[in-house]
Amino acid sequence: MNPMRIEITVDRQAARRWHERLRARLSRLLPGSVIRFRLADGAGAFPPSVVHLLTLERLLLRRSPESLCDSVRLGEAEAGGDFQPTVILDCTGRDQPPSRRGGAMVLRPLYNGHASEVAAAAALLAGSCPSIALENVNDATLAATGLPSLEAADGLAGGLEAVASRVITLIEKVLLSPASPVQRQPGVNSPPAPRGVAAYFLRSLAHNCARRIYHLCCHSPHWRVGWRFNDGPGVLETGALSGPAWSALPDLGAAFAADPFPIVWQGRTFIFFEQLDYRVGKGTIFAQEIDGAGPKGTPFLVLEEPWHLSYPFLIAHKGALYMIPEASASGAVSIYRCAAFPQKWECVAQLLTGVEAADATVFQHAGRFWMTSVVRDGTGGYSDTLAIHHAPDLFGPWEEHAQRPVLIDARLARPAGNVVARDGALWRPVQDCSTGYGKKLAITRIDRLDAENFSQTTTALIAPGPLWPGNRLHTLNRWGRLECIDGAVLAPKSRALRRLTNALAG
Repeated sequence: MNPMRIEITVDRQAARRWHERLRARLSRLLPGSVIRFRLADGAGAFPPSVVHLLTLERLLLRRSPESLCDSVRLGEAEAGGDFQPTVILDCTGRDQPPSRRGGAMVLRPLYNGHASEVAAAAALLAGSCPSIALENVNDATLAATGLPSLEAADGLAGGLEAVASRVITLIEKVLLSPASPVQRQPGVNSPPAPRGVAAYFLRSLAHNCARRIYHLCCHSPHWRVGWRFNDGPGVLETGALSGPAWSALPDLGAAFAADPFPIVWQGRTFIFFEQLDYRVGKGTIFAQEIDGAGPKGTPFLVLEEPWHLSYPFLIAHKGALYMIPEASASGAVSIYRCAAFPQKWECVAQLLTGVEAADATVFQHAGRFWMTSVVRDGTGGYSDTLAIHHAPDLFGPWEEHAQRPVLIDARLARPAGNVVARDGALWRPVQDCSTGYGKKLAITRIDRLDAENFSQTTTALIAPGPLWPGNRLHTLNRWGRLECIDGAVLAPKSRALRRLTNALAG
């Protein structure tokens, strides 16, 4: 990629830490490019009520000493009249963007269709996550759009940080892998003024107090694995939890079970899953044998590392069985070969390195291997940014998809199980995290997949309910007759609380 001359135009009264991070990221990703700040009068400053709320949050709620929404001093403008940019990133929040200079492409972030970050604050204060977009001002089209996830956000500052981090990702996507415009952008009105700031703070304070009390009294979230034998169409085909009744694997007490992957191998049937011991706070991979009557014996440990493990994705290749567990804390996507089924696994390669990737899911299509995952760069949500890699063989070399990232959408990015080929199409279960981590499942059909393109259509949305009680549902897998899901339920820590909960439920 040819070096660029990029001007980041910032409101002189509202320069933030995320602008500095944007410049640092672009400098690393676009070697040889010249990136300068330019200060201007804008409309990006938060009203005093929001500034006071952010200060109170830092004093009473925030654990981190700094966030991307913090104000910073950038000093004097670096981009003078003699600097002729090829790209202008307008982050001033003004309704009227700067005029095009010397043929430069002018891009600006939008929050719920508004140019000012004040609109993002207003949406978060109203209890929703703003959609984000990057507008190409030259022809009034949207170059990219996204919906951040807020599962890692703490208060208003955390929400603003999650939004800002994905705006950076959008800008990187457009500059690194330009695509066709999404749609024409209508005129932008002034952003709504944040309202109910005091009420939001009181709600946030009450929510944090309630959450701390809840965590003192209950294991949260307490995931459990559901299973059933099913001779007919399953969840992937029907888009519903109906059919044979679901049973839960025996409760593990001081640990939860999630991310089930069933398999029949060497004549035996097992469910591999994540077990997280609350006393340790780190996930490991366990296995539960299944026979014709259900669970046989007790689950046992099969894989542990110094870092957290989950999502034990299984794949057979050239007569051997492999596992690719989620290990984003390690900074790599590693693959393990089964040396002695089911209990012995050996790490044989790192498929990807230097990446914070979760829930890697591999499948074959059009003569190549494909890997979907959600990626993160230290900030923002864990469930909104879809990456795709492809390779001629399971062991690589793996190449990143031309769209980097492919998708920024909390509703449709995060994998939720195996991609299944059926009826001439690829079907992909995903997590819908738009209302919270792992709240619902969506079934999507992959309509197009090649090295430059990806598109999918949502065909079903599935939430827990009477057939599988709880408040979350985020994994779906099947092997033959054995179908598995998971979900989270209320799990009081003490017997007295459990008796009270059962009595109330009854």
